[in-house]
Formats: sequence, structure tokens, C-alpha cells
Amino acid sequence: MNLFTDGFHQAIELLVSGNASVYSAISTTLTVSSWSLMISLLLGLPLGFALGYYQFPGKTIVRTMVDTLLALPTVVIGLIAYTMLSQAGPFGDFDLLFSQKAIIIGQIVLALPIIIALTASQVESVDKRLYTSLKGLGAHSHQILVSTLVEARFGIMTAAMTAYGRIITEIGISMMVGGNIKYHTRTVTTAIALETGKGEFITGIALGLVLFTVALIVNIALSMLKRRWTQ
Repeated sequence: MNLFTDGFHQAIELLVSGNASVYSAISTTLTVSSWSLMISLLLGLPLGFALGYYQFPGKTIVRTMVDTLLALPTVVIGLIAYTMLSQAGPFGDFDLLFSQKAIIIGQIVLALPIIIALTASQVESVDKRLYTSLKGLGAHSHQILVSTLVEARFGIMTAAMTAYGRIITEIGISMMVGGNIKYHTRTVTTAIALETGKGEFITGIALGLVLFTVALIVNIALSMLKRRWTQ
């Protein structure tokens, strides 16, 4: 019990004292996770709509592959990203390895199947009469896309929250392609792994509480936005 109480007190001290290392890790975490989520939504929403709305040969296979990717371990994604971005890989010339951009790329791969799968499910659950009405009014494909996403906005918000929760708490990708470089690519999760590996459990718990607080604030903000939409 002392570990948790001491960790809580140290978490407060780290935040109040303006610890540069802690705030750098928080900043890096928020930066890469926010970019990852935004890009994943831009790519995943249209793809999820297409998967849920259109009928095409092999749709069942594609849907099965997307659902399978939901359970892909982060260390596997990190390994694949490392192989692709290393000097021996096909994208080695871009010199992205051990950078925040590399972490963002890996986290997009992590979040994209979540956005696609949940969006497709929401599109499939939309009242079919909406599509009939839109087509009867002569709506174009992009207008049907926008109208459907607006109709399914609450489910899409849930998809975004789920994806962000997975992104902000992952460690395998950030560790393998980010390199856990202090003041550059070190995130809160990799800092926790580093501190606990050194036996600094109280510091690890403190950082864990910081991560929990950040995740809580983000989810509260998204919940408030969702509630405002329902009014």
C-alpha cells in the first residue's frame, strides 16, 4: 500500500515541480497520439464507410482481416515498422527510425483497424431508409458518406475513444521504433518501463498515475463533446 501512496505523492511532486523529463514525456505522448488519431480518422472513416456500405467480391475476407488486426500485438507492429524503417528496409532512406514520425506511423497501423472495423459496424447499423432517401434525392457518394457519418457520429466517437485509449497506452511501438530517447521520443509508457526496470517502482507508479490522469482528461473532454452533440 505504501508504494501506491508514495507513488501518488511523488506524482503530485513531479507535476508541481515542473520536472522537465516528465513534462517532455507527457508532451511527446500527447503529440504523437494526437497526430496518430487524427490521421487514423482521416483514413479510417472513409475506408470504414466503404467496408460497411458497399458490397464487393471478397468483402468477407477483408472484414475478417480487419477484425484480426484488432488483436495484433503492439510489439509485432513495432517489429514490422522497425524492419520497414531501418536502413535495410524499403523506407530506410527516409531516416525515420527513432523519431516521433516513426512512432506516429506505427500507432496509425495500430489504430486504423479499430477505426475501420467500428465505423463499418456503425454504417451497417444505420437505418437503410436513409440510404434510399438520399439516393432518391440524387445525393452523390461523398454526400452519402458525410450524411452517414453524421448519423453514426456517436458510434464513431466511441471508435475514436477506443482507438485513442489503445494508442496512448501502447509501449511496444514507441520502444522499438522510437528508441526511448530522452527529451525526444520518450513517452510516458516507455518512461514507466525504464523506471521500473531500474527498480524505481515509486517513480513508475507516479508516471502511471500521470498517464491515467492524462487519459482521464482526454476521455472527459470527448465525453463532454459527445454530450453536447446529443443536446
